[in-house]
Order: sequence, then C-alpha cells, then structure tokens
Amino acid sequence: MPKTHPVQFNSAPGAVLNGTLFLPDAPPCRAIVMNGATGVPHGYYARFAAWLAETEQAVVLTYDYRDFGASAGGSLRTSRATMADWGVGDQSAAADFLLETYPDLPLWVIGHSLGGLFVPFHAQADRVERVIAVASGPAHWSGHPLTFMPTVLFFWWLAGPLLTLLFGYTPGRLLGLGENLPAGVFWQWRRWCLSRRFYRRDWGKSLPVPRFAAVRCPVTLISIADDEMLPPATVARLRQFYPEAQVDHRTISPASIGARRIGHIRLFSDRNAAAWPAVLG
Repeated sequence: MPKTHPVQFNSAPGAVLNGTLFLPDAPPCRAIVMNGATGVPHGYYARFAAWLAETEQAVVLTYDYRDFGASAGGSLRTSRATMADWGVGDQSAAADFLLETYPDLPLWVIGHSLGGLFVPFHAQADRVERVIAVASGPAHWSGHPLTFMPTVLFFWWLAGPLLTLLFGYTPGRLLGLGENLPAGVFWQWRRWCLSRRFYRRDWGKSLPVPRFAAVRCPVTLISIADDEMLPPATVARLRQFYPEAQVDHRTISPASIGARRIGHIRLFSDRNAAAWPAVLG
C-alpha cells in the first residue's frame, strides 16, 4: 500500500484545508489532485487514490473544501462559504499546493461532479497535463429522468430550502446527500441548477471569467449510464466549457463492470473498482 501523509494548506481568503497525500513506493512520475463531489468527504476517495498511486506511480492529493469534512472549523451556521469558493478558491489552492510541492511533475486533475467543473477558472489551468471529469456537467433541474423528478422537485423547492432556513446550514446527512453543507454552498448550487445558464450567470461576479484558451490538454468526460443526478446528456454539455481542449466523452455502464448499479456516487467505492481502469482510459 502507498504511504499516506496528512497535509494542510491555505486557500484564500484565510481558509485552511486539510487532506491526505498518497505517495507511491517508487519516485512519482506525476501529481494528481482529486477534487471531490458536493457533500462527499475526501476519505471516500482514499482507496481510489491509493490505486492511482500504485498503478500510475503518482503522488495523489485528496482534501476537503473549506468549512466541510476535515476542513471544518467552527459552526456551519457561521460559514460564509459558497460553491464558487469551493470550485475556484479551494480547487485552485489544491492544485497550487501540488505544483509548489512537486514543481517538476506534470499535473493531472481528476474531478468528481463539482470537482470537474472549474478547471478553466483556475490561475494555473495552463499547467494541467490532463483533466478527467467524472459524472460532472452543467445540471438543470429539468434534465433528470422522469423517475427522478419527484426527488428533484422535493429537494430544490421544498426540503432543501426549508431545512436550510431552519437549521442555518443544509443537513446533508438528513437529506441523504452525504455530509452537511454550508448554507451559501446550497443557495448558489440551487441558483445554478434552476437556471439554464448554470454558472454562466455568475461569471464576472462571484466567479471570475473562465480562461477557456488555457485548457488545451486532453479532457476526458466520464458519464455513468444509470446516473440520475448527472445523466450522460448533461455530462456531454460540459464539452462546451473546454472548447480549446481535446475532449473525449465515454459512458460506463453497470453491466460493463458486472455491477447491478453504479449511480452518481458509487463509482469510487471498492465494489466498483473494476471501473477504475476505464476512468483513466
């Protein structure tokens, strides 16, 4: 098994992020930052990160966004974090940490859901050698399968707003989202998913203007055939945010790895490890 080290690094403005560094047995030939999905603690990606360290001879960073998981500080009710803070500030800080720590290694970015949306916003986007975005795309509430629509309507128009107002944060554990979320993350996420412009509406405001021309490396989009939250058609729309890149879109089906179900989250669980080589391609 690879060696692991707890790490801590800064993200503006003044946020301290905690994570884990996975080191291969031999000298690493690349560095990989693993950007997680909304509500998913970085420990969930540990086995995948260890596998990457072994098979890719890579140093791999997993971490939690500000005010979440291992990076939580005080009360969630006092958090001012937004999804833009997570996607631009924290993801960029994680890449900076690897580039500063291993300046001679090429950098890969693997992003799950939220983790694959923001590379064109990062200052160091032109230094990324490869992007792999898994179950990631500009979601709109109307783009889910009909069987999932009652859950969507209940979450965005009833339970999500009501419980966030009541608790002062979004009770992700209660809602089946994973861990609890800062209210600002939920409200911005909701605004994007209720708009056909998605996060375009915040460009030049809470988000910087993306630098599309900076991302010219190979970009792999991975969709999951039975993912109701980010179906393949939604993942395909992420291509428009990488117009200068060499984009390849592949879909993994449960049957192709002998699984009954994968869904939005479970690709990185041990039970679906047979799909991991397909993620790298």
